[in-house]
Amino acid sequence: MAGVLDRIRAGRESAGQALVADAGAVVEAAAAMAGRFRRGSRLLTFGRGAAAADAAHVAVEFSHPVIVGKPALPAHCLGGEPGLLPVLGRSGDIAVGVLPAAGDFAAALELDMLTVALVANATRDTPATAAGAPAGVAAEHVLAAHSDDPLIVREIHITVYHLLWELAHVFLESEEGT
Repeated sequence: MAGVLDRIRAGRESAGQALVADAGAVVEAAAAMAGRFRRGSRLLTFGRGAAAADAAHVAVEFSHPVIVGKPALPAHCLGGEPGLLPVLGRSGDIAVGVLPAAGDFAAALELDMLTVALVANATRDTPATAAGAPAGVAAEHVLAAHSDDPLIVREIHITVYHLLWELAHVFLESEEGT
């Protein structure tokens, strides 16, 4: 039993350390999102299968402020239908895909939407960049959960989108005074 628990702990620690190493990429994505929100953009999220629940959670995080004084930001979940991006999206909006497939961001990129992909990556050695995304997933900001365990991937994604929410607000507040 101890061997199993040690492997689980090691997997979580490794994924957490990789997230710390990728913190700059998370900050860059949040800053870009804040810039778009400042210009009146909306957040459109999607994810297929089980990832649709996480996509909905991302939209709720941004549209339902849980901290007093934080403004609600316009966010909508497309469920498992990234094909709705060209129908509901507009130039300048933000598209966030949870475990997106190849081609999911094509319409968003054509519309000049900011694109953020939350992907799974089984190795820590691959940086969280577009080159580290699964084949065919093209996004401006690729944030990878470095694990082959789907439960750890989900934990890392939840942490990342909470960080995106918090940091986007930090950037929005810091720019209000200037």
